[in-house]
Amino acid sequence: MAGMPDSTSIPIVTFGTLYPYLNEALAQRFAIHAVAADADLDALPDAVREARALVSFGTVGAPAAIMDALPRLEMIGLFSVGYDKVDVHHAQARGIRVTNTPDVLTDDVADLAVGLLYATVRNIAANDRMVRAGEWAQGVRPALCRRVTGKRIGILGLGRIGRAIARRLEPVAGEILYHSRRAVVDAAYRYVADPLDFARASDVIIVATSGGPETRGLVDAAMLDALGPEGFIVNISRGSVIDEDALVAALAERRIAGAGLDVFVDEPHVPEALIAMHQVVLQPHQGSATVETRKAMADLVLANLDAWAAGEPLLTPVV
Repeated sequence: MAGMPDSTSIPIVTFGTLYPYLNEALAQRFAIHAVAADADLDALPDAVREARALVSFGTVGAPAAIMDALPRLEMIGLFSVGYDKVDVHHAQARGIRVTNTPDVLTDDVADLAVGLLYATVRNIAANDRMVRAGEWAQGVRPALCRRVTGKRIGILGLGRIGRAIARRLEPVAGEILYHSRRAVVDAAYRYVADPLDFARASDVIIVATSGGPETRGLVDAAMLDALGPEGFIVNISRGSVIDEDALVAALAERRIAGAGLDVFVDEPHVPEALIAMHQVVLQPHQGSATVETRKAMADLVLANLDAWAAGEPLLTPVV
């Protein structure tokens, strides 16, 4: 690693399971201490408590407890664009820098959102199960589905990923509209300030907003009712953005037509009611899960850590 500072003696913690390529690269750069996400933080060895940096996956993050267990912690490198599992306020109070991996996963997450849209509206997963079960050969005919072309597509959160989704759907959408806390200055799409008006105006809602306390339960029973019995919802953001109990009830009572979900409130646990529903397409949080993007994410984590170890500006700081 020519040109890099000698950082192999710097102790860092890997918190929870990481991508193997990232683990290997970290081990070449730093003195690694692996800590399980459910470890007893009061029982960490002294050598671990000396760690100056922490790396974790977005679904694990870094709660205040792990920061307090590492008194010399200076930096958190997050293998994710979302940082809702990091206690950012606590990090700021401690003077701990936090980085994430924006931009590199935008296209893959947007691709999955569009894939889930088509799979849900066109009954692709349900029809696949029917064929595999031999029902088609036995004379069963699938129910007619809806079309995607001409639909009014509502994007909830017009950030990097929301914009990428909108661009992909421009050729087929009847209209693209969006809702966020405020209008996006240079957006070419219709802004709807009231969330219920936004839902009423949409045939499909694609949830692309960030997670965290500010958006927890943003999609509630009232919003699902406003979407209506012919409406669909796709979520590639965070499970917490949708009131999951309200979603299950709306689907069970046919108050909305279907859902395509990549994220859930208590991952990897998915409500049995959702698993049993044929009008729901489920994914195991696969938005960024391509070989190319996971490597790019890992490289960005490493680049931030290299910059930190060298005393240089961080590439993608959150705080």
